[in-house]
Amino acid sequence: MFFRGKYGDGGDGREMAPKRQRTIDQGSSFYGSPGSSFMYNSPPYGYVSQPPPPPPFPVVRLRGLPFDCTEIDVAEFFHGLDIVDVLFVHKGGKFSGEAFCVLGYPLQVDYALQRNRHNIGRRYVEVFRSKRQEYYKAIANEVSEARGGSPRHSASRAKSYDEGKDSAEHTGVLRLRGLPFSASKDDIMDFFNDFVLSEDSIHIIMNLEGRPSGEAYVEFENAEESKAAMTKDRMTLGSRYIELFPSSHSEMEDAISRGR
Repeated sequence: MFFRGKYGDGGDGREMAPKRQRTIDQGSSFYGSPGSSFMYNSPPYGYVSQPPPPPPFPVVRLRGLPFDCTEIDVAEFFHGLDIVDVLFVHKGGKFSGEAFCVLGYPLQVDYALQRNRHNIGRRYVEVFRSKRQEYYKAIANEVSEARGGSPRHSASRAKSYDEGKDSAEHTGVLRLRGLPFSASKDDIMDFFNDFVLSEDSIHIIMNLEGRPSGEAYVEFENAEESKAAMTKDRMTLGSRYIELFPSSHSEMEDAISRGR
């Protein structure tokens, strides 16, 4: 996703042309001589028939997080590393104390593991290697639980939650929660691709350190548009499902001013 693979000898392919040229200069034929087994079956000298496997997916799993832990806490815990996504794991509607953290580069996993048994607040946190499949399975479970997937009480709570959103007054402003830290205004415009938005109508909220908080506010043309846009509630942007809430201009201005 983030990287271009290299050849098995560590090169990037730029040495292939000189190698082929040397072969031609020595009088060898690319296709071999007539009747030789080399003619159609053997690759040219220097050619790598199978590319090396892609680099491992850069994700770690955290265990023992404080129950009031936020994405900002995880980003500060891994200070200096590129945080692409933080996914908190819930069980039965409650935070389990576990999370997955996707990093920018595979090499950063080794640095993240050095934070094993370091503290967030008063809790020491365990850090483990993880896999892409485990991360995506956790995403699927979170989406299923958020939609009231299995337990009856979760379904009734989700229904009440949705009814509250449906009955809320619309002013043309929606609040987005759960955005990836890397989400841009263009990403949000693509998320609402059925609606006419400009960059000026999108406000990504920063925290006190000047980093994305995972929230944003979007101004639509009118209340009818923002209400229609609620059909995108709990749909995914990248690997994250996004929650939408009816909001107001005053709430939006307060959030923007807090991040300044």
